[in-house]
Amino acid sequence: MHHSTPTIPFVDFTFQHQPIQAKLDQAIQKVLQRGDYVLGQALSEFEEAFAQACGTVHGVGVASGTDAIALGLRACGIGEGDEVILPANTFVATLIGVLRSGATPIFVDCDPQTALIDLMAAEKAITPRTRAIIPVHLYGQMVSPRKLLDLSGTYDLLIFEDAAQAHLAERDGHRAGSIGLAAAFSFYPSKNLGAFGDGGMFVTQEAIIAQTMRSLRNYGATRKYFHTDYGTNSRLDTIQAAVLQAKLPHLYDWNCDRNRAAQRYDALLKPLADFGIFPIENHCGNGHVYHLYVIRVTETCPIERSSLQSELAELGIQTGIHYPIPCHLQPAFQHLGYRAGDFPHSETLCQDILSLPMFPGLTDSQIDRVVDAIQTLVETAANSMPPAVPALS
Repeated sequence: MHHSTPTIPFVDFTFQHQPIQAKLDQAIQKVLQRGDYVLGQALSEFEEAFAQACGTVHGVGVASGTDAIALGLRACGIGEGDEVILPANTFVATLIGVLRSGATPIFVDCDPQTALIDLMAAEKAITPRTRAIIPVHLYGQMVSPRKLLDLSGTYDLLIFEDAAQAHLAERDGHRAGSIGLAAAFSFYPSKNLGAFGDGGMFVTQEAIIAQTMRSLRNYGATRKYFHTDYGTNSRLDTIQAAVLQAKLPHLYDWNCDRNRAAQRYDALLKPLADFGIFPIENHCGNGHVYHLYVIRVTETCPIERSSLQSELAELGIQTGIHYPIPCHLQPAFQHLGYRAGDFPHSETLCQDILSLPMFPGLTDSQIDRVVDAIQTLVETAANSMPPAVPALS
């Protein structure tokens, strides 16, 4: 189908990159002139600045968010024989990080309204072997720090935050990354703070843990050719750090712009609750940084999610699904012994969710067009449904 209206992309970097293009070029040039491509000056500067922005003391740049979890758990002393609680509805990197640390992942279900880990379910999953919990601040919304700290205090659990989607998110007076012992961030290009390639960061309040992490990311060496740990090669490239450092001062404003767009979506989508369409609830207010804006297309909706998604695509509106299969049902992890029906909320959510276009610079008219299109498609589907047969009395 040909449409003359321009496509609304799922993500668009123009608004972010164009105004600071000169700064980005300059940052990259500086690294090229210095030639310190690995563990260079720009990396140290960015590690310090990012940790400070998160309300923590130490930052350690690594090659990816996955490595930030896998190596980070090891740096915190988590390994074989330890159980780590995590939500079933997260990106597979959270699970892979736990498995790579040597620990045993223990899944729990989510809250269907917020899609965040269900902390009451987490409490029931605690055993004498449980050492840590990984709250995933999904879509840019933080898990309640107050409730996490209560749980941690009661059961002596280590809190390791997966903040890959929650750069500078806030809740209960805490920034993402500052609640527990440590946290992992991702700088994948589409993240709220994205590199020009892969990248990740581990943050912690503890100097000794940061020191261990620096060793683990660099072949387990505390100094050159002196290897005290069984480490790996996982370092955030200096060029990527320079790019991220140039973008960091703008992150707060970009997040505010995402929140503004989300509030408009929320208001315009309200009437569609009658048709079984509900946005994921925001319990963080302005502290939600909306890495993604996600709606649930529930079973009472007259149009199926797959049809809605393909018809929106025909109208030039790009959408996504984050994530279509929960971790416990992924083929690679059947050996963990979970099966369909174990986590009903996560499983239903995976069938319902649809991520709408969301990025800084998303205009009111673009948001209006997205919601108008959804409304039209839903109403058309509702009108074409056969009338319900009245029950015999």
